[in-house]
Amino acid sequence: MMEKQLSFWDHLDVLRFMLLRVLVVWLVLAVGYFIAMPFIFDDLILGACNNDFPFYRFLRWIGTELQLSDSFFTQDFSVKLININLAAPFFIHLSTSFWLSVVTATPYLFFEVWRFVEPALYPRERRGVRKTLLLGTLMFYVGVLVGYYMVYPLTLRFLSTYQLSTAINNVISLNSYIDNFMMLVLCMGLAFELPLVTWLLSLLGLIRRQTLRTYRRHAVVLIVVAAAIITPTGDPFTLAVVSIPLYLLYELSVLMVRK
Repeated sequence: MMEKQLSFWDHLDVLRFMLLRVLVVWLVLAVGYFIAMPFIFDDLILGACNNDFPFYRFLRWIGTELQLSDSFFTQDFSVKLININLAAPFFIHLSTSFWLSVVTATPYLFFEVWRFVEPALYPRERRGVRKTLLLGTLMFYVGVLVGYYMVYPLTLRFLSTYQLSTAINNVISLNSYIDNFMMLVLCMGLAFELPLVTWLLSLLGLIRRQTLRTYRRHAVVLIVVAAAIITPTGDPFTLAVVSIPLYLLYELSVLMVRK
């Protein structure tokens, strides 16, 4: 109860120290990843470049079990990257360490947010916010895993083998690979926060469950279009792999919105 009687400037001090702790954790993790990066870069960041990546093996297993002859399920895939910028390896080393630390520190960030807002909440509100932060953390990591293991490998395999002309050889640079990797993986993590966002908007009275149900068909079309843009391979399997999780997120959003 004493924390509720803090002055405005006291609350600013609490917020300042909270942000300072978060920055320290990010910095420590970033330094740790920077030191360990040479050991994890090949297996983690460049995993989708290798033929033995789990999702590629899964596709070949489907092709074997169902006796499919389409190259999508049978082809061996690997890609070699090149570097055309002298300073690129060093700056990619820094940026990759930073973004990995951000992803890893997300639970701690939510924990600090919880500690900051908890004194101002009633018991019922505390339970709701606690569940919200736990759900947000879980959904973010599920989205990151989906992006890493499915969405990005499909995108990489399609774009790296797509040919505008037989006179042009596709040579992928390290910068291009890392930029697309970080963008897709983090975007999928944020996309999986959709149910949480819609729930919060419903609490503010900006979204109603009936509205989401009314525009369900429009949402399906938009989801399919978005999936086709994310992984423009043109085959139904890839489209389903991306669009089905997004549609399930939409349905989960409908369920989470308050009546």
